[in-house]
Amino acid sequence: MIEYFIGVDGGGTGTRVRLANADGVELAQAQGGPSGLAHGIDNAWKAINDAVGKAFALAGIAFAPIGASAIGLGLAGVHNKQWAAEFIAANPGYAAIRLETDGFTTLMGAHGGEPGTIVAIGTGSVGQALLPNGEQREVGGWGFPAGDEASGGWIGLRAINHIEKVIDGREPASAFAQAVIDACGGHRDAIQVWLAKANQTAYAQLAPIVVAHAATDDTARGFLADAGREVASIAQALDPSGTLPLALCGGLGAPLRAFLPDGLLARSSAPLGDAAAGALRMIMTTEPRQ
Repeated sequence: MIEYFIGVDGGGTGTRVRLANADGVELAQAQGGPSGLAHGIDNAWKAINDAVGKAFALAGIAFAPIGASAIGLGLAGVHNKQWAAEFIAANPGYAAIRLETDGFTTLMGAHGGEPGTIVAIGTGSVGQALLPNGEQREVGGWGFPAGDEASGGWIGLRAINHIEKVIDGREPASAFAQAVIDACGGHRDAIQVWLAKANQTAYAQLAPIVVAHAATDDTARGFLADAGREVASIAQALDPSGTLPLALCGGLGAPLRAFLPDGLLARSSAPLGDAAAGALRMIMTTEPRQ
């Protein structure tokens, strides 16, 4: 018997969980570490279980009854079918499980399960659409560094390339460049060490520096303008007619609104709910309530 429903949004930066009872009443929310599948299957499940445990604790339940819980997950990395299969096979005991891309669960949350489009922009990026006839479309989401245009990782990679040129004397120094240099160790040798260890999450952690300096630095502003054009390209491919509502989601969704073309900005809106809410909706519509 399913007594609890759990919705999980897992990416390269963190994990967000929503917990509801069998009647669909939300009981608690919690957060944990990264659970994108690129971090490893065991690491992903550990981060998820830690966050689920926190949610149950916040709901006043000391021991998480996963054997009586149905869990819906939208995780980064699910496009890799081998990773997805290994993740499902490693289910630590949940009574029911449904795994989808984080883009799909973001779409479910953003428009309450109704037709619409989203561009999710966080550590990575992806565009998803649900058409009125039930058809789904996906654009982007190819992964870092080859894809994930406009994402935190994509922006951070450009910031690193910029400071390499500044340190070499190929581009002028600035307060923006110095802030990125400081974040990566402060000097050339330390930056080389940083680069040797850096993954998508590390690059994405530089994106807030770009956002913070965009109002005063042409280079930083240019990176965000490029990201805005990439978002517009994704949105156009998802919905060439331009008739469906669009929501910009993820941590960089709000900052990039200012860099959208006027027409696209006019039909965009804030998401109704987040990806964890979408994952919760997904599993509640998949598994019958007891």
